[in-house]
Amino acid sequence: MMYELTDGYEACRIINGYWQLSAKHNENQTSTPVEDTAEFVDAGLTTFDCADHYTGVEELLGEFRNWYRREHGTDLPVQIHTKIVPDRNRLESVSRAYIEGIVDRSRRRLCVDALDLVQFHWWDYSVKNYVDAARHLADLRDEGKIRHIGVTNFDAPRLEALLDAGVPVVSNQVQYSLLDTRPEREMVDLCERRDMKLLCYGTLAGGFLTSKFAGEPDPGEATDLENRSLTKYKLIIEEVGGWEAYQNLLGTVSDIADKHGVSIANVATRYVLEKPRVGSAIVGARNTRHIESNQRTLAFELDDEDHRTIEVARAHLAEVPGGVYSVERDQDSRHAKIMNYNLNQKQDN
Repeated sequence: MMYELTDGYEACRIINGYWQLSAKHNENQTSTPVEDTAEFVDAGLTTFDCADHYTGVEELLGEFRNWYRREHGTDLPVQIHTKIVPDRNRLESVSRAYIEGIVDRSRRRLCVDALDLVQFHWWDYSVKNYVDAARHLADLRDEGKIRHIGVTNFDAPRLEALLDAGVPVVSNQVQYSLLDTRPEREMVDLCERRDMKLLCYGTLAGGFLTSKFAGEPDPGEATDLENRSLTKYKLIIEEVGGWEAYQNLLGTVSDIADKHGVSIANVATRYVLEKPRVGSAIVGARNTRHIESNQRTLAFELDDEDHRTIEVARAHLAEVPGGVYSVERDQDSRHAKIMNYNLNQKQDN
């Protein structure tokens, strides 16, 4: 289940995405996150993804770390990846003190001296000091507060600018799925040239790439759906040709799943894991009921015929325009209008 993300550091091929345990996402859920986290670790799924602005999640993982120390008398055998997402309305004034303050807050919440992987996001490239902000992270790495630096949702030109500036970026967390292959345009080539890995979210398109929606009628306009995740990925479905085109692809994936005795979700995630330079898929983990499914994803492989069949089906789709995260950055797009840009300012210290 493990692979080397960079020299001396391993991560799981499937990462537990803990955004669904943030206070906003989990307000109506009944869960036992400390016990659930222990079950993930026992199953060998030891890598977790969180962020500075996922309300309560870093604290939850810190609580689990302390619980594990008390129960086992040793430190936690996990890898915890967090993020630093400066608020959009603060980008022009981002300083070393601002960056270090967020890093130190994450260290306190997670109960660690050094963060395993900090993934840097920048909302607006017209504000040019993202290179300086990333250099501050590199300085904090040199000082021992961070072990490794990644980015999230960076496009190829701006990521290469960070690398050329000497920032030791080891990974880029990007959206990648059967419906959205934007990383293949420039990012995969850059990762190959500069020896980086992709950590991929959205492989299940918020649940659209599962059996839940197979054969179902179009639920209507994206803005009418029950949560922001479904809205986000319904917009992607509309970009690639709409509900009928999506259902045709889902039918093809369902046939392949039946052939291997697995689920649509297994095939959808496995498809991304088998792509060049992909290190991990990040799968949402609200509770432990999908552990066996995640293990099945790692226990089979798609064959050459499967890949050919999928690409024939995908050829009938339109492409999401632009590079990594470009439509989401376009302030006039429907994708941008559902974003929350200033979440760090709402966090307690």
